[in-house]
Amino acid sequence: MRAFLFPGQGSQKVGMGKELADAYAPAREVFGTVDEALGEALSRLMWEGPEEELTLTRNAQPALMAVSMAVTEVLRREGGFDISKQADFVAGHSLGEYSALCSAGTFSLEDTARLLRLRGEAMQRAVPSGEGSMAAVLGLEVEQIVEVAATAAEGEVCVVANDNAPGQIVVSGHANAVSRAMSLAKERGAKRSIPLSVSAPFHCPLMSPAADEMRDALSNVETSPPVLPVVANVTASPVNSHAEILNLLVEQIVSMVRWRESMNCLASAGVENVVEVGAGSVLTGLARRCSADFTATTLGTPDEIESFLGNL
Repeated sequence: MRAFLFPGQGSQKVGMGKELADAYAPAREVFGTVDEALGEALSRLMWEGPEEELTLTRNAQPALMAVSMAVTEVLRREGGFDISKQADFVAGHSLGEYSALCSAGTFSLEDTARLLRLRGEAMQRAVPSGEGSMAAVLGLEVEQIVEVAATAAEGEVCVVANDNAPGQIVVSGHANAVSRAMSLAKERGAKRSIPLSVSAPFHCPLMSPAADEMRDALSNVETSPPVLPVVANVTASPVNSHAEILNLLVEQIVSMVRWRESMNCLASAGVENVVEVGAGSVLTGLARRCSADFTATTLGTPDEIESFLGNL
């Protein structure tokens, strides 16, 4: 069994998708469609930078989705790949869940681009710059970090935002509380705590204003049931109902990304091959840490696409 995985924020880099556009007409069409939907040349920013502008949440989110969708469209049109028949599950990390849903036919490409632009802007607006932060804690398990975050909060917000893999947890919340959590984690035996270069404290209750904005936006978008099960970040279990999917996307903004559990769900369902579709290889590494039984590969360059299609 096979699952397609779609990366989240942090995998962006200047130049991403350029090789795909140079090699394949379907990829160029995807980037053109996204540019048109947003009313600007996002593809030029992706390929030429500057990096600091590409890294902005409002740009990084639709850009990463565009690369993932370019790959899936090349697979479909150049290789005859039918995701509904040749994959068994899809899942995406945070914004990658929108990419997963687009690949499964729940959202159109145009709507996905507009939703992610709004999502990025709403998340940025939710918390004034400097008030929130995030940090990755390495070497402790999620139960330990939940306790650390609760102790560090001291009346502020500090929660686990991402349970990425065994020993790799991200906390999010008020900046001072996150700083206290880093110190406490070190006292409890964490190998390292790394402040993350992010523009807002994602996946925590401080994002409630963004969740409200997305609830309104999602209520007005045209949707279809996914053509294959989508493993949701919030529940770490497959969902097929598009009504439930929309509710979970709203909840996702203020909730923990249960990625480790999502990978365990796939493994328990019999998935052996996970394929990271789009920019970077972050999810490939996480999948291998979650289960030694996974065969994990990346699918983001022309060479990788040709190899994948040749081995079907």
